[in-house]
Amino acid sequence: MLKYLKQISLSPTVLSHQIVTCSPPFSHLQTELTSRRLPCLDDDCSRLPSFLLAETLRDFLPESPIYDNSQLQSSVLPFAHHVVYFPPPTPLSSLLPDGTEPLHSPGPPFHRRMWAGGSINLKTYEDSLRTGVDAVCQEKIRDVTIKGREGEEKIYVTIERSIKQAMLPDVSENPRKGKDFLISRGDGNINELRNLVFLRDNALRVLVSADASHAPTKNIKPHHQPDVSHTLIPTAALLFRFSALTFNAHAIHLDKEFCREAEGHRNLLVHGPLSLILMIEFLRGHLANLDLIRYGINRTAKIGEKEHIQRVEYRNIAPLYAEEEMKVCLRKTKTGEWDLWIEGVDGRLAVRATAHTFSNAEANN
Repeated sequence: MLKYLKQISLSPTVLSHQIVTCSPPFSHLQTELTSRRLPCLDDDCSRLPSFLLAETLRDFLPESPIYDNSQLQSSVLPFAHHVVYFPPPTPLSSLLPDGTEPLHSPGPPFHRRMWAGGSINLKTYEDSLRTGVDAVCQEKIRDVTIKGREGEEKIYVTIERSIKQAMLPDVSENPRKGKDFLISRGDGNINELRNLVFLRDNALRVLVSADASHAPTKNIKPHHQPDVSHTLIPTAALLFRFSALTFNAHAIHLDKEFCREAEGHRNLLVHGPLSLILMIEFLRGHLANLDLIRYGINRTAKIGEKEHIQRVEYRNIAPLYAEEEMKVCLRKTKTGEWDLWIEGVDGRLAVRATAHTFSNAEANN
């Protein structure tokens, strides 16, 4: 019988007349996830979350004018600070076993989530979010890709977020525009993509001991030397605060025992968005210091407003851990963009990003 089956599989005649097709496992997830309706989140954008984020980060970054009281009290939210707004109203009983949100999850057996990267795009400086003005965040699952051979699949989920807020002329007339009005608007003030990767559950996995958790990771080295860099050590307290500010209960950032025994990591993992924010804040501080050097402290323009971050694309390459040294690096390219990256404790490339900026003159055109 086995010999006969082999003959059939090798027969060109049989192959040409008896084609059998079948859908790859989990192919239904493409349709199921992209058609999933996600809640529209609203926020009054009070100053407090942004202020608390700045106060949390300032001890880990170089001294900069962006942490002056006048800047912290500004009515304009800094680039990417929207990450601490629009928390999903998910009750604790609805969270997945590892503390993650179920909204974007493909379901079993893909419960292990990683933040792979994404992008943030601000149309113009005038589109920056303002404090005390209602805004909405509309989310949808834009794309789903399945990679890997059968039994080792990874599900890549791309989430599109459009954040809309009343424009300045509307604010002067009515600072609290209704949610329906904002939803009916066209493009968002801020458009963001988030790329998540979901891995299979590993129920049969032998628990990893602390000594065995030092498994090698990707060892990609940076291609260039930075123009400026800063070394810091993220603490468990920093990770806890960022988890609280972003309403994120993922256990890989909070529970060291879970990281070691369930995920095989040697310590708490630094959040993907926290790595991004550290790079962005370091760049914002560097731009503000450059302005201070160029124009002096008595110039009329506010510090940091000569060059603004407009767009960032980033990719998380390797994990970063609490209580381990990491180096944030900046380099301006010949074409005017900024290369941003973070090196891990052994000098490996952990996060890579590109930031695009524009000047006040460009913003007003």
